[in-house]
Amino acid sequence: MKKSNWILLIIALLMMGGTARFLAYIKGNQKLGNPGVVVGNTPLFDTETNRVAETTVILPDNVPGYLSKAMPVTAIELSMLPKDTVFGKRRYWTTNGANADVNVVLMGQDRSSIHKPQFCLTGQGWAIDKTEVVNLKMERPHAYELPVMKLTASIRVKDDAGNPLVILGLYVYWFVADNKLTENHDARMWSMAKNLLKTGTLERWAYISYFSRCLPGQEDETFGQLREFIVKSAPDFQIPAGTSPGNSLEKIHTASK
Repeated sequence: MKKSNWILLIIALLMMGGTARFLAYIKGNQKLGNPGVVVGNTPLFDTETNRVAETTVILPDNVPGYLSKAMPVTAIELSMLPKDTVFGKRRYWTTNGANADVNVVLMGQDRSSIHKPQFCLTGQGWAIDKTEVVNLKMERPHAYELPVMKLTASIRVKDDAGNPLVILGLYVYWFVADNKLTENHDARMWSMAKNLLKTGTLERWAYISYFSRCLPGQEDETFGQLREFIVKSAPDFQIPAGTSPGNSLEKIHTASK
């Protein structure tokens, strides 16, 4: 090997070693930021009714016009996500057929608790047919626009008689951290990396999702119900609340998908 090649190899190895030591230092000295959702000492159970956690994201159990029940965390969630992940899971419904599954995943020191949301749907057999950014007009604790990502998905199943049936799913999600919110996964990752390098604090992001099912042709009505339900329920557990006079919340919304 030529002398110049040896020099380049040594430089590359030194850079790799220096980067590894720097990343190890950052990880060992990082502080965890405050969450953007309400967390409390409420137990969490798995599908076998085993008590698996003492802390959860506190979702409202009493939303006007809706019945609700706590939902268990699945074995896949427990095995795939880091041990310091905090969950909030609840199902809501009305007597006229409106429905919503609300799921919150709050990361801890391990940032891999939150992955790209599209994996949640496609991993369960749903096909994503449409992706769009929607601004929801929130009313509490003051008026502001909440940017969310809306996915329209479909899945083919069979009805009770064995006939083919298409079910649609409306999946709305966004991310919140202490004084930050965004609907964009890449923007969240960039903000987290930038803040960690700048301040040594790892932003503690939560991934919030609302999911409603309906039949083809019912999409607009179902989304209208879901939009109304988000406006009613999200302020009860989400801490960041958009911009207002005297509020320095950083909105890292981008329009890219």
